Amino acid sequence: MTGVGSPALRYLAARARFGMKFGLDTMRALLEALGHPERTAPVLLVAGTNGKGSVVAYADRVLRASGLRVGRYTSPHLVRVNERIVVDGREIGDAALERVIGAVRRAADPLLRDGRIPAHPTHFEVLTAAAFAHFARRRVDVMVLEVGLGGRLDATNVCDPVASAIVTIARDHEAQLGRSLASIAREKAGVVRPGRTTVIGALPASARAAVLRAARKVKARVRDVSREGSMEQTPRGLTIRTRRAAYRGLHPLPGAHQAANLRVALALLEEAKDAGIAVDLRAIPEAIARTEWAGRLQTVPGRPPLLLDGAHNPEGARALARHLRGGPPFVLVFGAMADKDVAGMARPLFPLATAVVLTRVGQERAAPTRGLAARIGALARGARHEPTVARALARARSLAGPEGRVVVAGSLFLVGEALDLLGRETWRTR
Repeated sequence: MTGVGSPALRYLAARARFGMKFGLDTMRALLEALGHPERTAPVLLVAGTNGKGSVVAYADRVLRASGLRVGRYTSPHLVRVNERIVVDGREIGDAALERVIGAVRRAADPLLRDGRIPAHPTHFEVLTAAAFAHFARRRVDVMVLEVGLGGRLDATNVCDPVASAIVTIARDHEAQLGRSLASIAREKAGVVRPGRTTVIGALPASARAAVLRAARKVKARVRDVSREGSMEQTPRGLTIRTRRAAYRGLHPLPGAHQAANLRVALALLEEAKDAGIAVDLRAIPEAIARTEWAGRLQTVPGRPPLLLDGAHNPEGARALARHLRGGPPFVLVFGAMADKDVAGMARPLFPLATAVVLTRVGQERAAPTRGLAARIGALARGARHEPTVARALARARSLAGPEGRVVVAGSLFLVGEALDLLGRETWRTR
């Protein structure tokens, strides 16, 4: 990433201090001032509590295999902010990032001065506008965007997607999205568009009903992949049948839940083709086999090996637990943000581990280890406490031994810090 003292990083750091804000007025004004870069290519917009990043990764890989230039925007990043803005599988370079963030700043300053926007753009708004600007500059054929939080008022929702998806709905970010599945679903249903299709995964009944109501209100179509076709695991790989085709020999990302994510991605790609995007559906098996998505059941070889998974809410923790159950013993390194349901995350994971090491991520929102233990309760008794991720990894490796395994979970920020440390290898000596 561009240097710590660079104008881009200083501007982003200042924006982060303004925290989170919902609403599209600032984004609309910014994009108008930038010449509407979000309108330069068709958009696929993907929302969901879990799985939306994986669906974006699948779609990105298939679209590139179809010969298209693809702009991919995701969040959060794990190690470098550049990871969020990708064209043709390559992260935005430092100079290009500096350029587009500079363009956003030059657009924002007079808008603020003239009172056309009520406050400085947030960190996420700046990066979202920068992504659109970069994609327009690189003349991408299609943009694939991951919603940051919710949908209705998320900065990404300023675009006009030709098709969208809601992968899953579970309880997370309840302070912002509401405490019921129906209220969370209403926010995520903001990605539906009149006369266009939104693909949905297997949603809880109340959430599904809320999405269908929102779609009816604007005369949007909903395609529920859980109620069409079939999935079958064969010796040659996964077979997924949609209402359009049968895709055989599929090898999705690790984890049983990835079959459901892939099902959503395939339907979204079919809808993209129907909307006029030149998707080569024949490229799907090879493209899926080559899809990578860092920090989601990612194995890092070594003695012991590490398994890294964001698992930042109870549903994600349950998916990770299903993957781990019946497998080799492991030591768990766990850290989470203070606003998360840490007890709900601990319940499926902690009983499976031979030992637990609690740690604090280097983030202002991160929960301290004592706070984690107090909120988790009896399951955290006997857990080791380490104040830094580096020390937690070293402690877990020691507990696991060279023939054991270490699992790192609870937060994408934790996974990102672990990956950064592994890349620099400084944690080995701390």
